[in-house]
Amino acid sequence: MSSTTTLRVRIDADAVTMDAELNDTDTARVIWEALPFGAPGNTWGDEIYFAIPVVKELEKGQDTVELGDLGYWPPGKAFCIFFGPTPASQGDEIRPASAVTVVGKLLGDPTLFRQVPSGQQVTISIAS
Repeated sequence: MSSTTTLRVRIDADAVTMDAELNDTDTARVIWEALPFGAPGNTWGDEIYFAIPVVKELEKGQDTVELGDLGYWPPGKAFCIFFGPTPASQGDEIRPASAVTVVGKLLGDPTLFRQVPSGQQVTISIAS
């Protein structure tokens, strides 16, 4: 895969459908190769996370992330969508439960994911 290849995915969750771009980490490539997948999403503050069929060690781990970041959380083998503060956040920061590998970025308004209830099916597929 060349470095100019854009890995664009589509996230479908209830009334929210949004595209995102995966980055050039090894973890993002493993996630791309596992697509499509889906599971009921869990909410934790302004984060949705769910287990995916990927097992990967932490890569360039980050204790805080940016609004709209997508992460992989190794302890839960989970894909994470960050759209605001979590219960672990201090001030305006966005803090996962523990370090995550940032694997991509949403291409729309991340706060739209606040509409998605816990337990809602979340599906990630290759964007057409």
